[in-house]
Amino acid sequence: MTETQSIYARIGGREAVESVVADFYERVFSDRVLEPYFEDVDQEALFAHQVQFLSAVAGGPVSYDGADMQQAHEGMGITDEAFDRVATYLAEALRENGVAEDDVDAILDEVGALEPDVVGQ
Repeated sequence: MTETQSIYARIGGREAVESVVADFYERVFSDRVLEPYFEDVDQEALFAHQVQFLSAVAGGPVSYDGADMQQAHEGMGITDEAFDRVATYLAEALRENGVAEDDVDAILDEVGALEPDVVGQ
């Protein structure tokens, strides 16, 4: 393993990202506070976008081509509490799937930087 290897490669590529995303949404969809945000959402499309997004954030050979974060969350009224819950579930899913703590921190830093574009839109 080299120092220049991406997080995406270190965690096991697309298959690992899909496992993390599946675990992540299992947690998110069973949270009563978050449930209203996902009532009318195409979960298959959401899963695909999240795999693409997480792959891009982790330095994978993928670029995220979904709506920008403000557009994607416009009108949802996402609160700081909801954002924090989602970030916590992502961290748990990453750890549960064997992602090293430094890599979890790096991914969460990238996600945290998006908070102003997600909360309160």
